[in-house]
Amino acid sequence: MSTLSIRNLHASIGNQAILRGLSLEIPQGEVHAIMGKNGSGKSTLAKVMAGHPDYTVTAGEVLLDGQSILDMEPDVRARLGLFLAFQYPIEIPGVTIANFIRSALQARLPEGEELEATQYYAELYSKMDELSIPRAFTARSVNEGFSGGEKKRCEILQMSMLKPKYAVLDETDSGLDIDALKIVSSGVNALRGPSVGMLVITHYQRLLDYIVPDKIHVMAAGKIVLSGEKDLALKLEAEGYDWLDEHAGIEKLK
Repeated sequence: MSTLSIRNLHASIGNQAILRGLSLEIPQGEVHAIMGKNGSGKSTLAKVMAGHPDYTVTAGEVLLDGQSILDMEPDVRARLGLFLAFQYPIEIPGVTIANFIRSALQARLPEGEELEATQYYAELYSKMDELSIPRAFTARSVNEGFSGGEKKRCEILQMSMLKPKYAVLDETDSGLDIDALKIVSSGVNALRGPSVGMLVITHYQRLLDYIVPDKIHVMAAGKIVLSGEKDLALKLEAEGYDWLDEHAGIEKLK
């Protein structure tokens, strides 16, 4: 089975250990969610998987369909099919959305093969319409002057065009009002299917009302301490993360 495997992953920034033996399996065709307190290591996990240079992996491995990716540059990981939607998407002045996505797609084609422009723009406009992104945004610089909701929709647009094997969504609901949350969630759900595995990182139950996961995992102190079905998020919402203390070390919620 095609899967994104994280095995006994340890990572630090400077002298501070953040991930402490995290293991997780995300098969293609499934949506998994990670919840946890601030400082538990959720965003660190996403950045380490993507290859952020500030983090040092001290043990463990990340395998994409059996292939180790930790020694690869971020662009190589992306070309293999790993996509990260940032918690705080960055601005790229001077690079339009249309050219940014087109360049990313072109980079994945065999040498000498060119992206067909008419087909590209037809698909791009269709995806923009689905995400309620005005078509005029194709000429705007990536995320420059965008609202929080517009930035997140732009990230989902990139994901829908790139069609990754595995997508990591780092607090995609951060800063979204309810209308933007529904639009972004609808865009994510439209991509669900047997050819993509997703890892959704969030603090709150509300996102999981719209993107219903197959499995939920809870992080604490840099590792997964509890896993279960979607009702686990409701338990956390009702009782808070302090409820985890008495369950620390349990691997499965029965």
